[in-house]
Amino acid sequence: MNLSRRELLTAFLGAPLASVACRSSAARQFPEGEIVGQSATIGHVLRENRTFEVPPDNWDSRKVVIVGAGIAGLSAAWKLKREGVNDFAVVELEKEAGGTSSSGRGEPVGYPWAAHYLPVPFQENGELVTLLEEMNLTEGRGSEGQVLVKEQYLCRDPEERVFYKGRWYDGLYLHVGESQEDIRQLAEFQNHIEKWVNWRDESGKRAFVVPSANCSTDVEATSLDKISFAEWLSQNGLNSERLIWYCDYACRDDYGLKLEQTSAWAGLFYFCSRVQKSGDESQPFITFPEGNGRFVNHFLSRVGEHVRRSWMAVSLVPTEKGVEIICLNNGALRGIRAERVIFASPIFTAPYLIRGFRDDAPFAATEFHHNAWFVANMFLKDRPKQRFPKDFPMAWDNVLYESPSLGYVTATHQKGIDYGPTILTYYYPMCHEEGGRTKLFNYEWRDLADVCLTDMARAHPDIYDLTTRIDIMRWGHAMISPRPNFIHSGIREKAMKPYRNIHFAHTDLSGIALFEEAFYHGLRAAGEVI
Repeated sequence: MNLSRRELLTAFLGAPLASVACRSSAARQFPEGEIVGQSATIGHVLRENRTFEVPPDNWDSRKVVIVGAGIAGLSAAWKLKREGVNDFAVVELEKEAGGTSSSGRGEPVGYPWAAHYLPVPFQENGELVTLLEEMNLTEGRGSEGQVLVKEQYLCRDPEERVFYKGRWYDGLYLHVGESQEDIRQLAEFQNHIEKWVNWRDESGKRAFVVPSANCSTDVEATSLDKISFAEWLSQNGLNSERLIWYCDYACRDDYGLKLEQTSAWAGLFYFCSRVQKSGDESQPFITFPEGNGRFVNHFLSRVGEHVRRSWMAVSLVPTEKGVEIICLNNGALRGIRAERVIFASPIFTAPYLIRGFRDDAPFAATEFHHNAWFVANMFLKDRPKQRFPKDFPMAWDNVLYESPSLGYVTATHQKGIDYGPTILTYYYPMCHEEGGRTKLFNYEWRDLADVCLTDMARAHPDIYDLTTRIDIMRWGHAMISPRPNFIHSGIREKAMKPYRNIHFAHTDLSGIALFEEAFYHGLRAAGEVI
């Protein structure tokens, strides 16, 4: 993009830090690394409206084809297999399955490329509990029927810490230096959360619960979707800087959006949906060094023989007998004739893939907006030194209060490996400027690595000496954006209905990008097909 280093760092990290970084005359050791993962060039083939002619010998047939091997697609495949349906194929444009739940293999542990935890589900979420039992992660039920997950899979302490003005502190909400007004507003905010956790409509439904398909559609709850989370806080007199930061961090973390870009319904969903009852803590996290890659690997152990990697679906053609799926595989065109298709790709791609969709669109696919991220995995030869003896120690989740990034998670933490080499996974959502997706793909590896190192150096000055490698993945369409007036607009409900013999299954259909939502829609679509 022909930016100077100061302009680059200012765009990502702000002028004050950019100025300090550029004034430093110390020679910095720059590690090795590369851009990995998704190819924007391959994905953009869909936008070119090409015509595709499959050679007669390159056709195959299946009862069901699943397009996309993210969590929704793999969940659908898992469901089909469990129900005795074996005549199916999963086509995936990438070399590896998993989508944003994919992971990498390293030393001494694996590491995530995006999604890295799953809250323990409520007992009512039966099929998800079944998955956890199948993976041997549980150890029965508690006295009230709650799911008990084996301790080694629950996030190990310390779970979270935040870096503020040169020091690390326990937790995510910044208590140090808080005023009496800050304390009062936090208590008031928590009272609002308790109210919504306890709230039930006339049929007994909660306002917020996972999966979101089980949420109430009562107007008292759904009207929250008409305003932003920032507006909701303002309307309730909540303007504490610390509380605003805390809520903004929650939106950036789960949705890749800033506070003013996020629906108030989605903002409250974040805080309420995983609290069982008033007075309880939010459900604990299930996590692994490789993040949600553990779930991907389990699904593949069950259905891997059905997954065709590097098979990019370029055209779905509804016919009288079913659907013809045309794929590009290493330069060759291949086709599959299927009775049914489960469309487990991002919903905005439907008009590009499905023949005839634009002629009489069954739903507004362009209303499904996505946001962009980059994720960097930093390979360190040793742990950063603690700057102050009383600093809170390295945790699983490490957040930088004064940074637009989300900080990093520590891959070795869950294994109790607290010394020596480690892998830190750094997350940066591109929600702070217009055109974030386009700009992201115009930056080179060294630009993004520089942003990552400069940001991390505010907390760890020795990061340059410790980092041996940085690999970076750019997620152009990382996750659906639950902006105001989307979740309860009626658009999603239309998109859940089959079009011809094509059934839609993706976390987009919830308006919220969570493992549980993708899992729900995969199972729902598989159930429709069965």
